[in-house]
Amino acid sequence: MAEKQVEKVIIIGSGPAGWTAAIYAARAALNPLLFEGAINEENARNGTLPLGQLALTTEVENFPGFPPGDLSGYLETALPEERRAYLPPHNKHGITGPELMELMRQQAIHFGTRVITEDIVEVDFSVRPFRLKASNGETYESRAVIVATGARANYLGLPSEERFKNKGVSACAVCDGALPRFRNRPVAVIGGGDSAVEEATYLAHWASKVYLVHRRDQLRASKIMAQRALSHPKIEILWNRVVDEVLGDDENGVTGLRLKSTVGEPDLTIEVSGMFLAIGHTPNTAFLKGQLELTDKGYIKLTTPFRTYTSVEGVFAAGDVADDYYRQAVTAAASGCMAALDAERWLAAQES
Repeated sequence: MAEKQVEKVIIIGSGPAGWTAAIYAARAALNPLLFEGAINEENARNGTLPLGQLALTTEVENFPGFPPGDLSGYLETALPEERRAYLPPHNKHGITGPELMELMRQQAIHFGTRVITEDIVEVDFSVRPFRLKASNGETYESRAVIVATGARANYLGLPSEERFKNKGVSACAVCDGALPRFRNRPVAVIGGGDSAVEEATYLAHWASKVYLVHRRDQLRASKIMAQRALSHPKIEILWNRVVDEVLGDDENGVTGLRLKSTVGEPDLTIEVSGMFLAIGHTPNTAFLKGQLELTDKGYIKLTTPFRTYTSVEGVFAAGDVADDYYRQAVTAAASGCMAALDAERWLAAQES
C-alpha cells in the first residue's frame, strides 16, 4: 500500500482568509490542499457551511473592486455552470456575498488549489508532519497548516429571526448598515456591550432612529461608550427588554420587533426596518482541542506582531478565527495573504 502524500500546506476554512491564502500558496507552487467544510445539517444550523459568513449575506458594498454594476456576463464566464446553479439570480447592482465567495473559490482552483468538502475535526500539532483528521474519517499529514475557520455571529435562536436573515436581520452593521433598506428608517441593535454601542453609533449615520435593546437596566459597555449611547440624539435605549419575535413579511422583510419585559412590564412592539445582533461571536476553534494557545475569548492567539504565527511553529492563523476586532472580509483576505507568505517563507527556511 502506497504511503499517503505529506502535503506542503493544508488550509482549513473557506472564507475570504482561506481562499486568499490558497491563491497565494498555489501561485507560490505550494500545491495547497484546502478543506472547505462539510455540507451537512449541523453546519447549516451553526452557520458554518462552506464559503464562510460572507456567503450568508446579500449585497457587499465595501469590498474593493466591485462598484455597483451588472456583473452578469462576467459571472457567466468566470464561474462554472454547476457552481452558478447554486446562486440566486444576479441583482445587477454589484457583487453579493455568495457571488464574491464563489469567485474567490474559482480563482484559487484556477491556480491549482485542491479542495475537499469536509471538516477537519481533529488535529495533532505535537508531531511532525502535522496530522489532521477529516470528517470523512481520513487522516492527512502536512508540513505547514493555515487555520482560517472564522468566527460565527451569535444569534438569539428565534424561528422568526432565522426567517428574516438577510431580509433585515444582520450581525454586522458595518457590512450592511448603509444598505437602502435601512437608510432614514428606524432600526434596532440587540446588546449592551461596547460592540453594541459601536454598532448603534455607526447605524445612527444612516438610520432615522436606533433602538438599543438591552435585557438589563444598565449597559455592560465601558463608561465612555455607555455615555456615548446615552447622549446620542438618535439612540434610544430600551431597558429590561428581550426580543420575543421578529415581525415582518416576505415582501418587506423586517417591519418590527415584539419585545418582552424582563421585569414584568407589558410587551412592547416597535416599528423597525432591521435588527442588528451585537451579542458576540464564537470563534470556530473547538476542533483544536487545546492544540493551539487561545485568547480568553477563544480566538487563536497570534504570538508575533504583524505576523500570523501561532503558538506552534509551522501553524499559522488568518481571518476572524484570530481577529475579534475588525471582522471584515477585506481584513480577513489580507491576513490570508500574510499567512500564505509566512508559510511559504517558513517552509523555505526549513529546506535551507
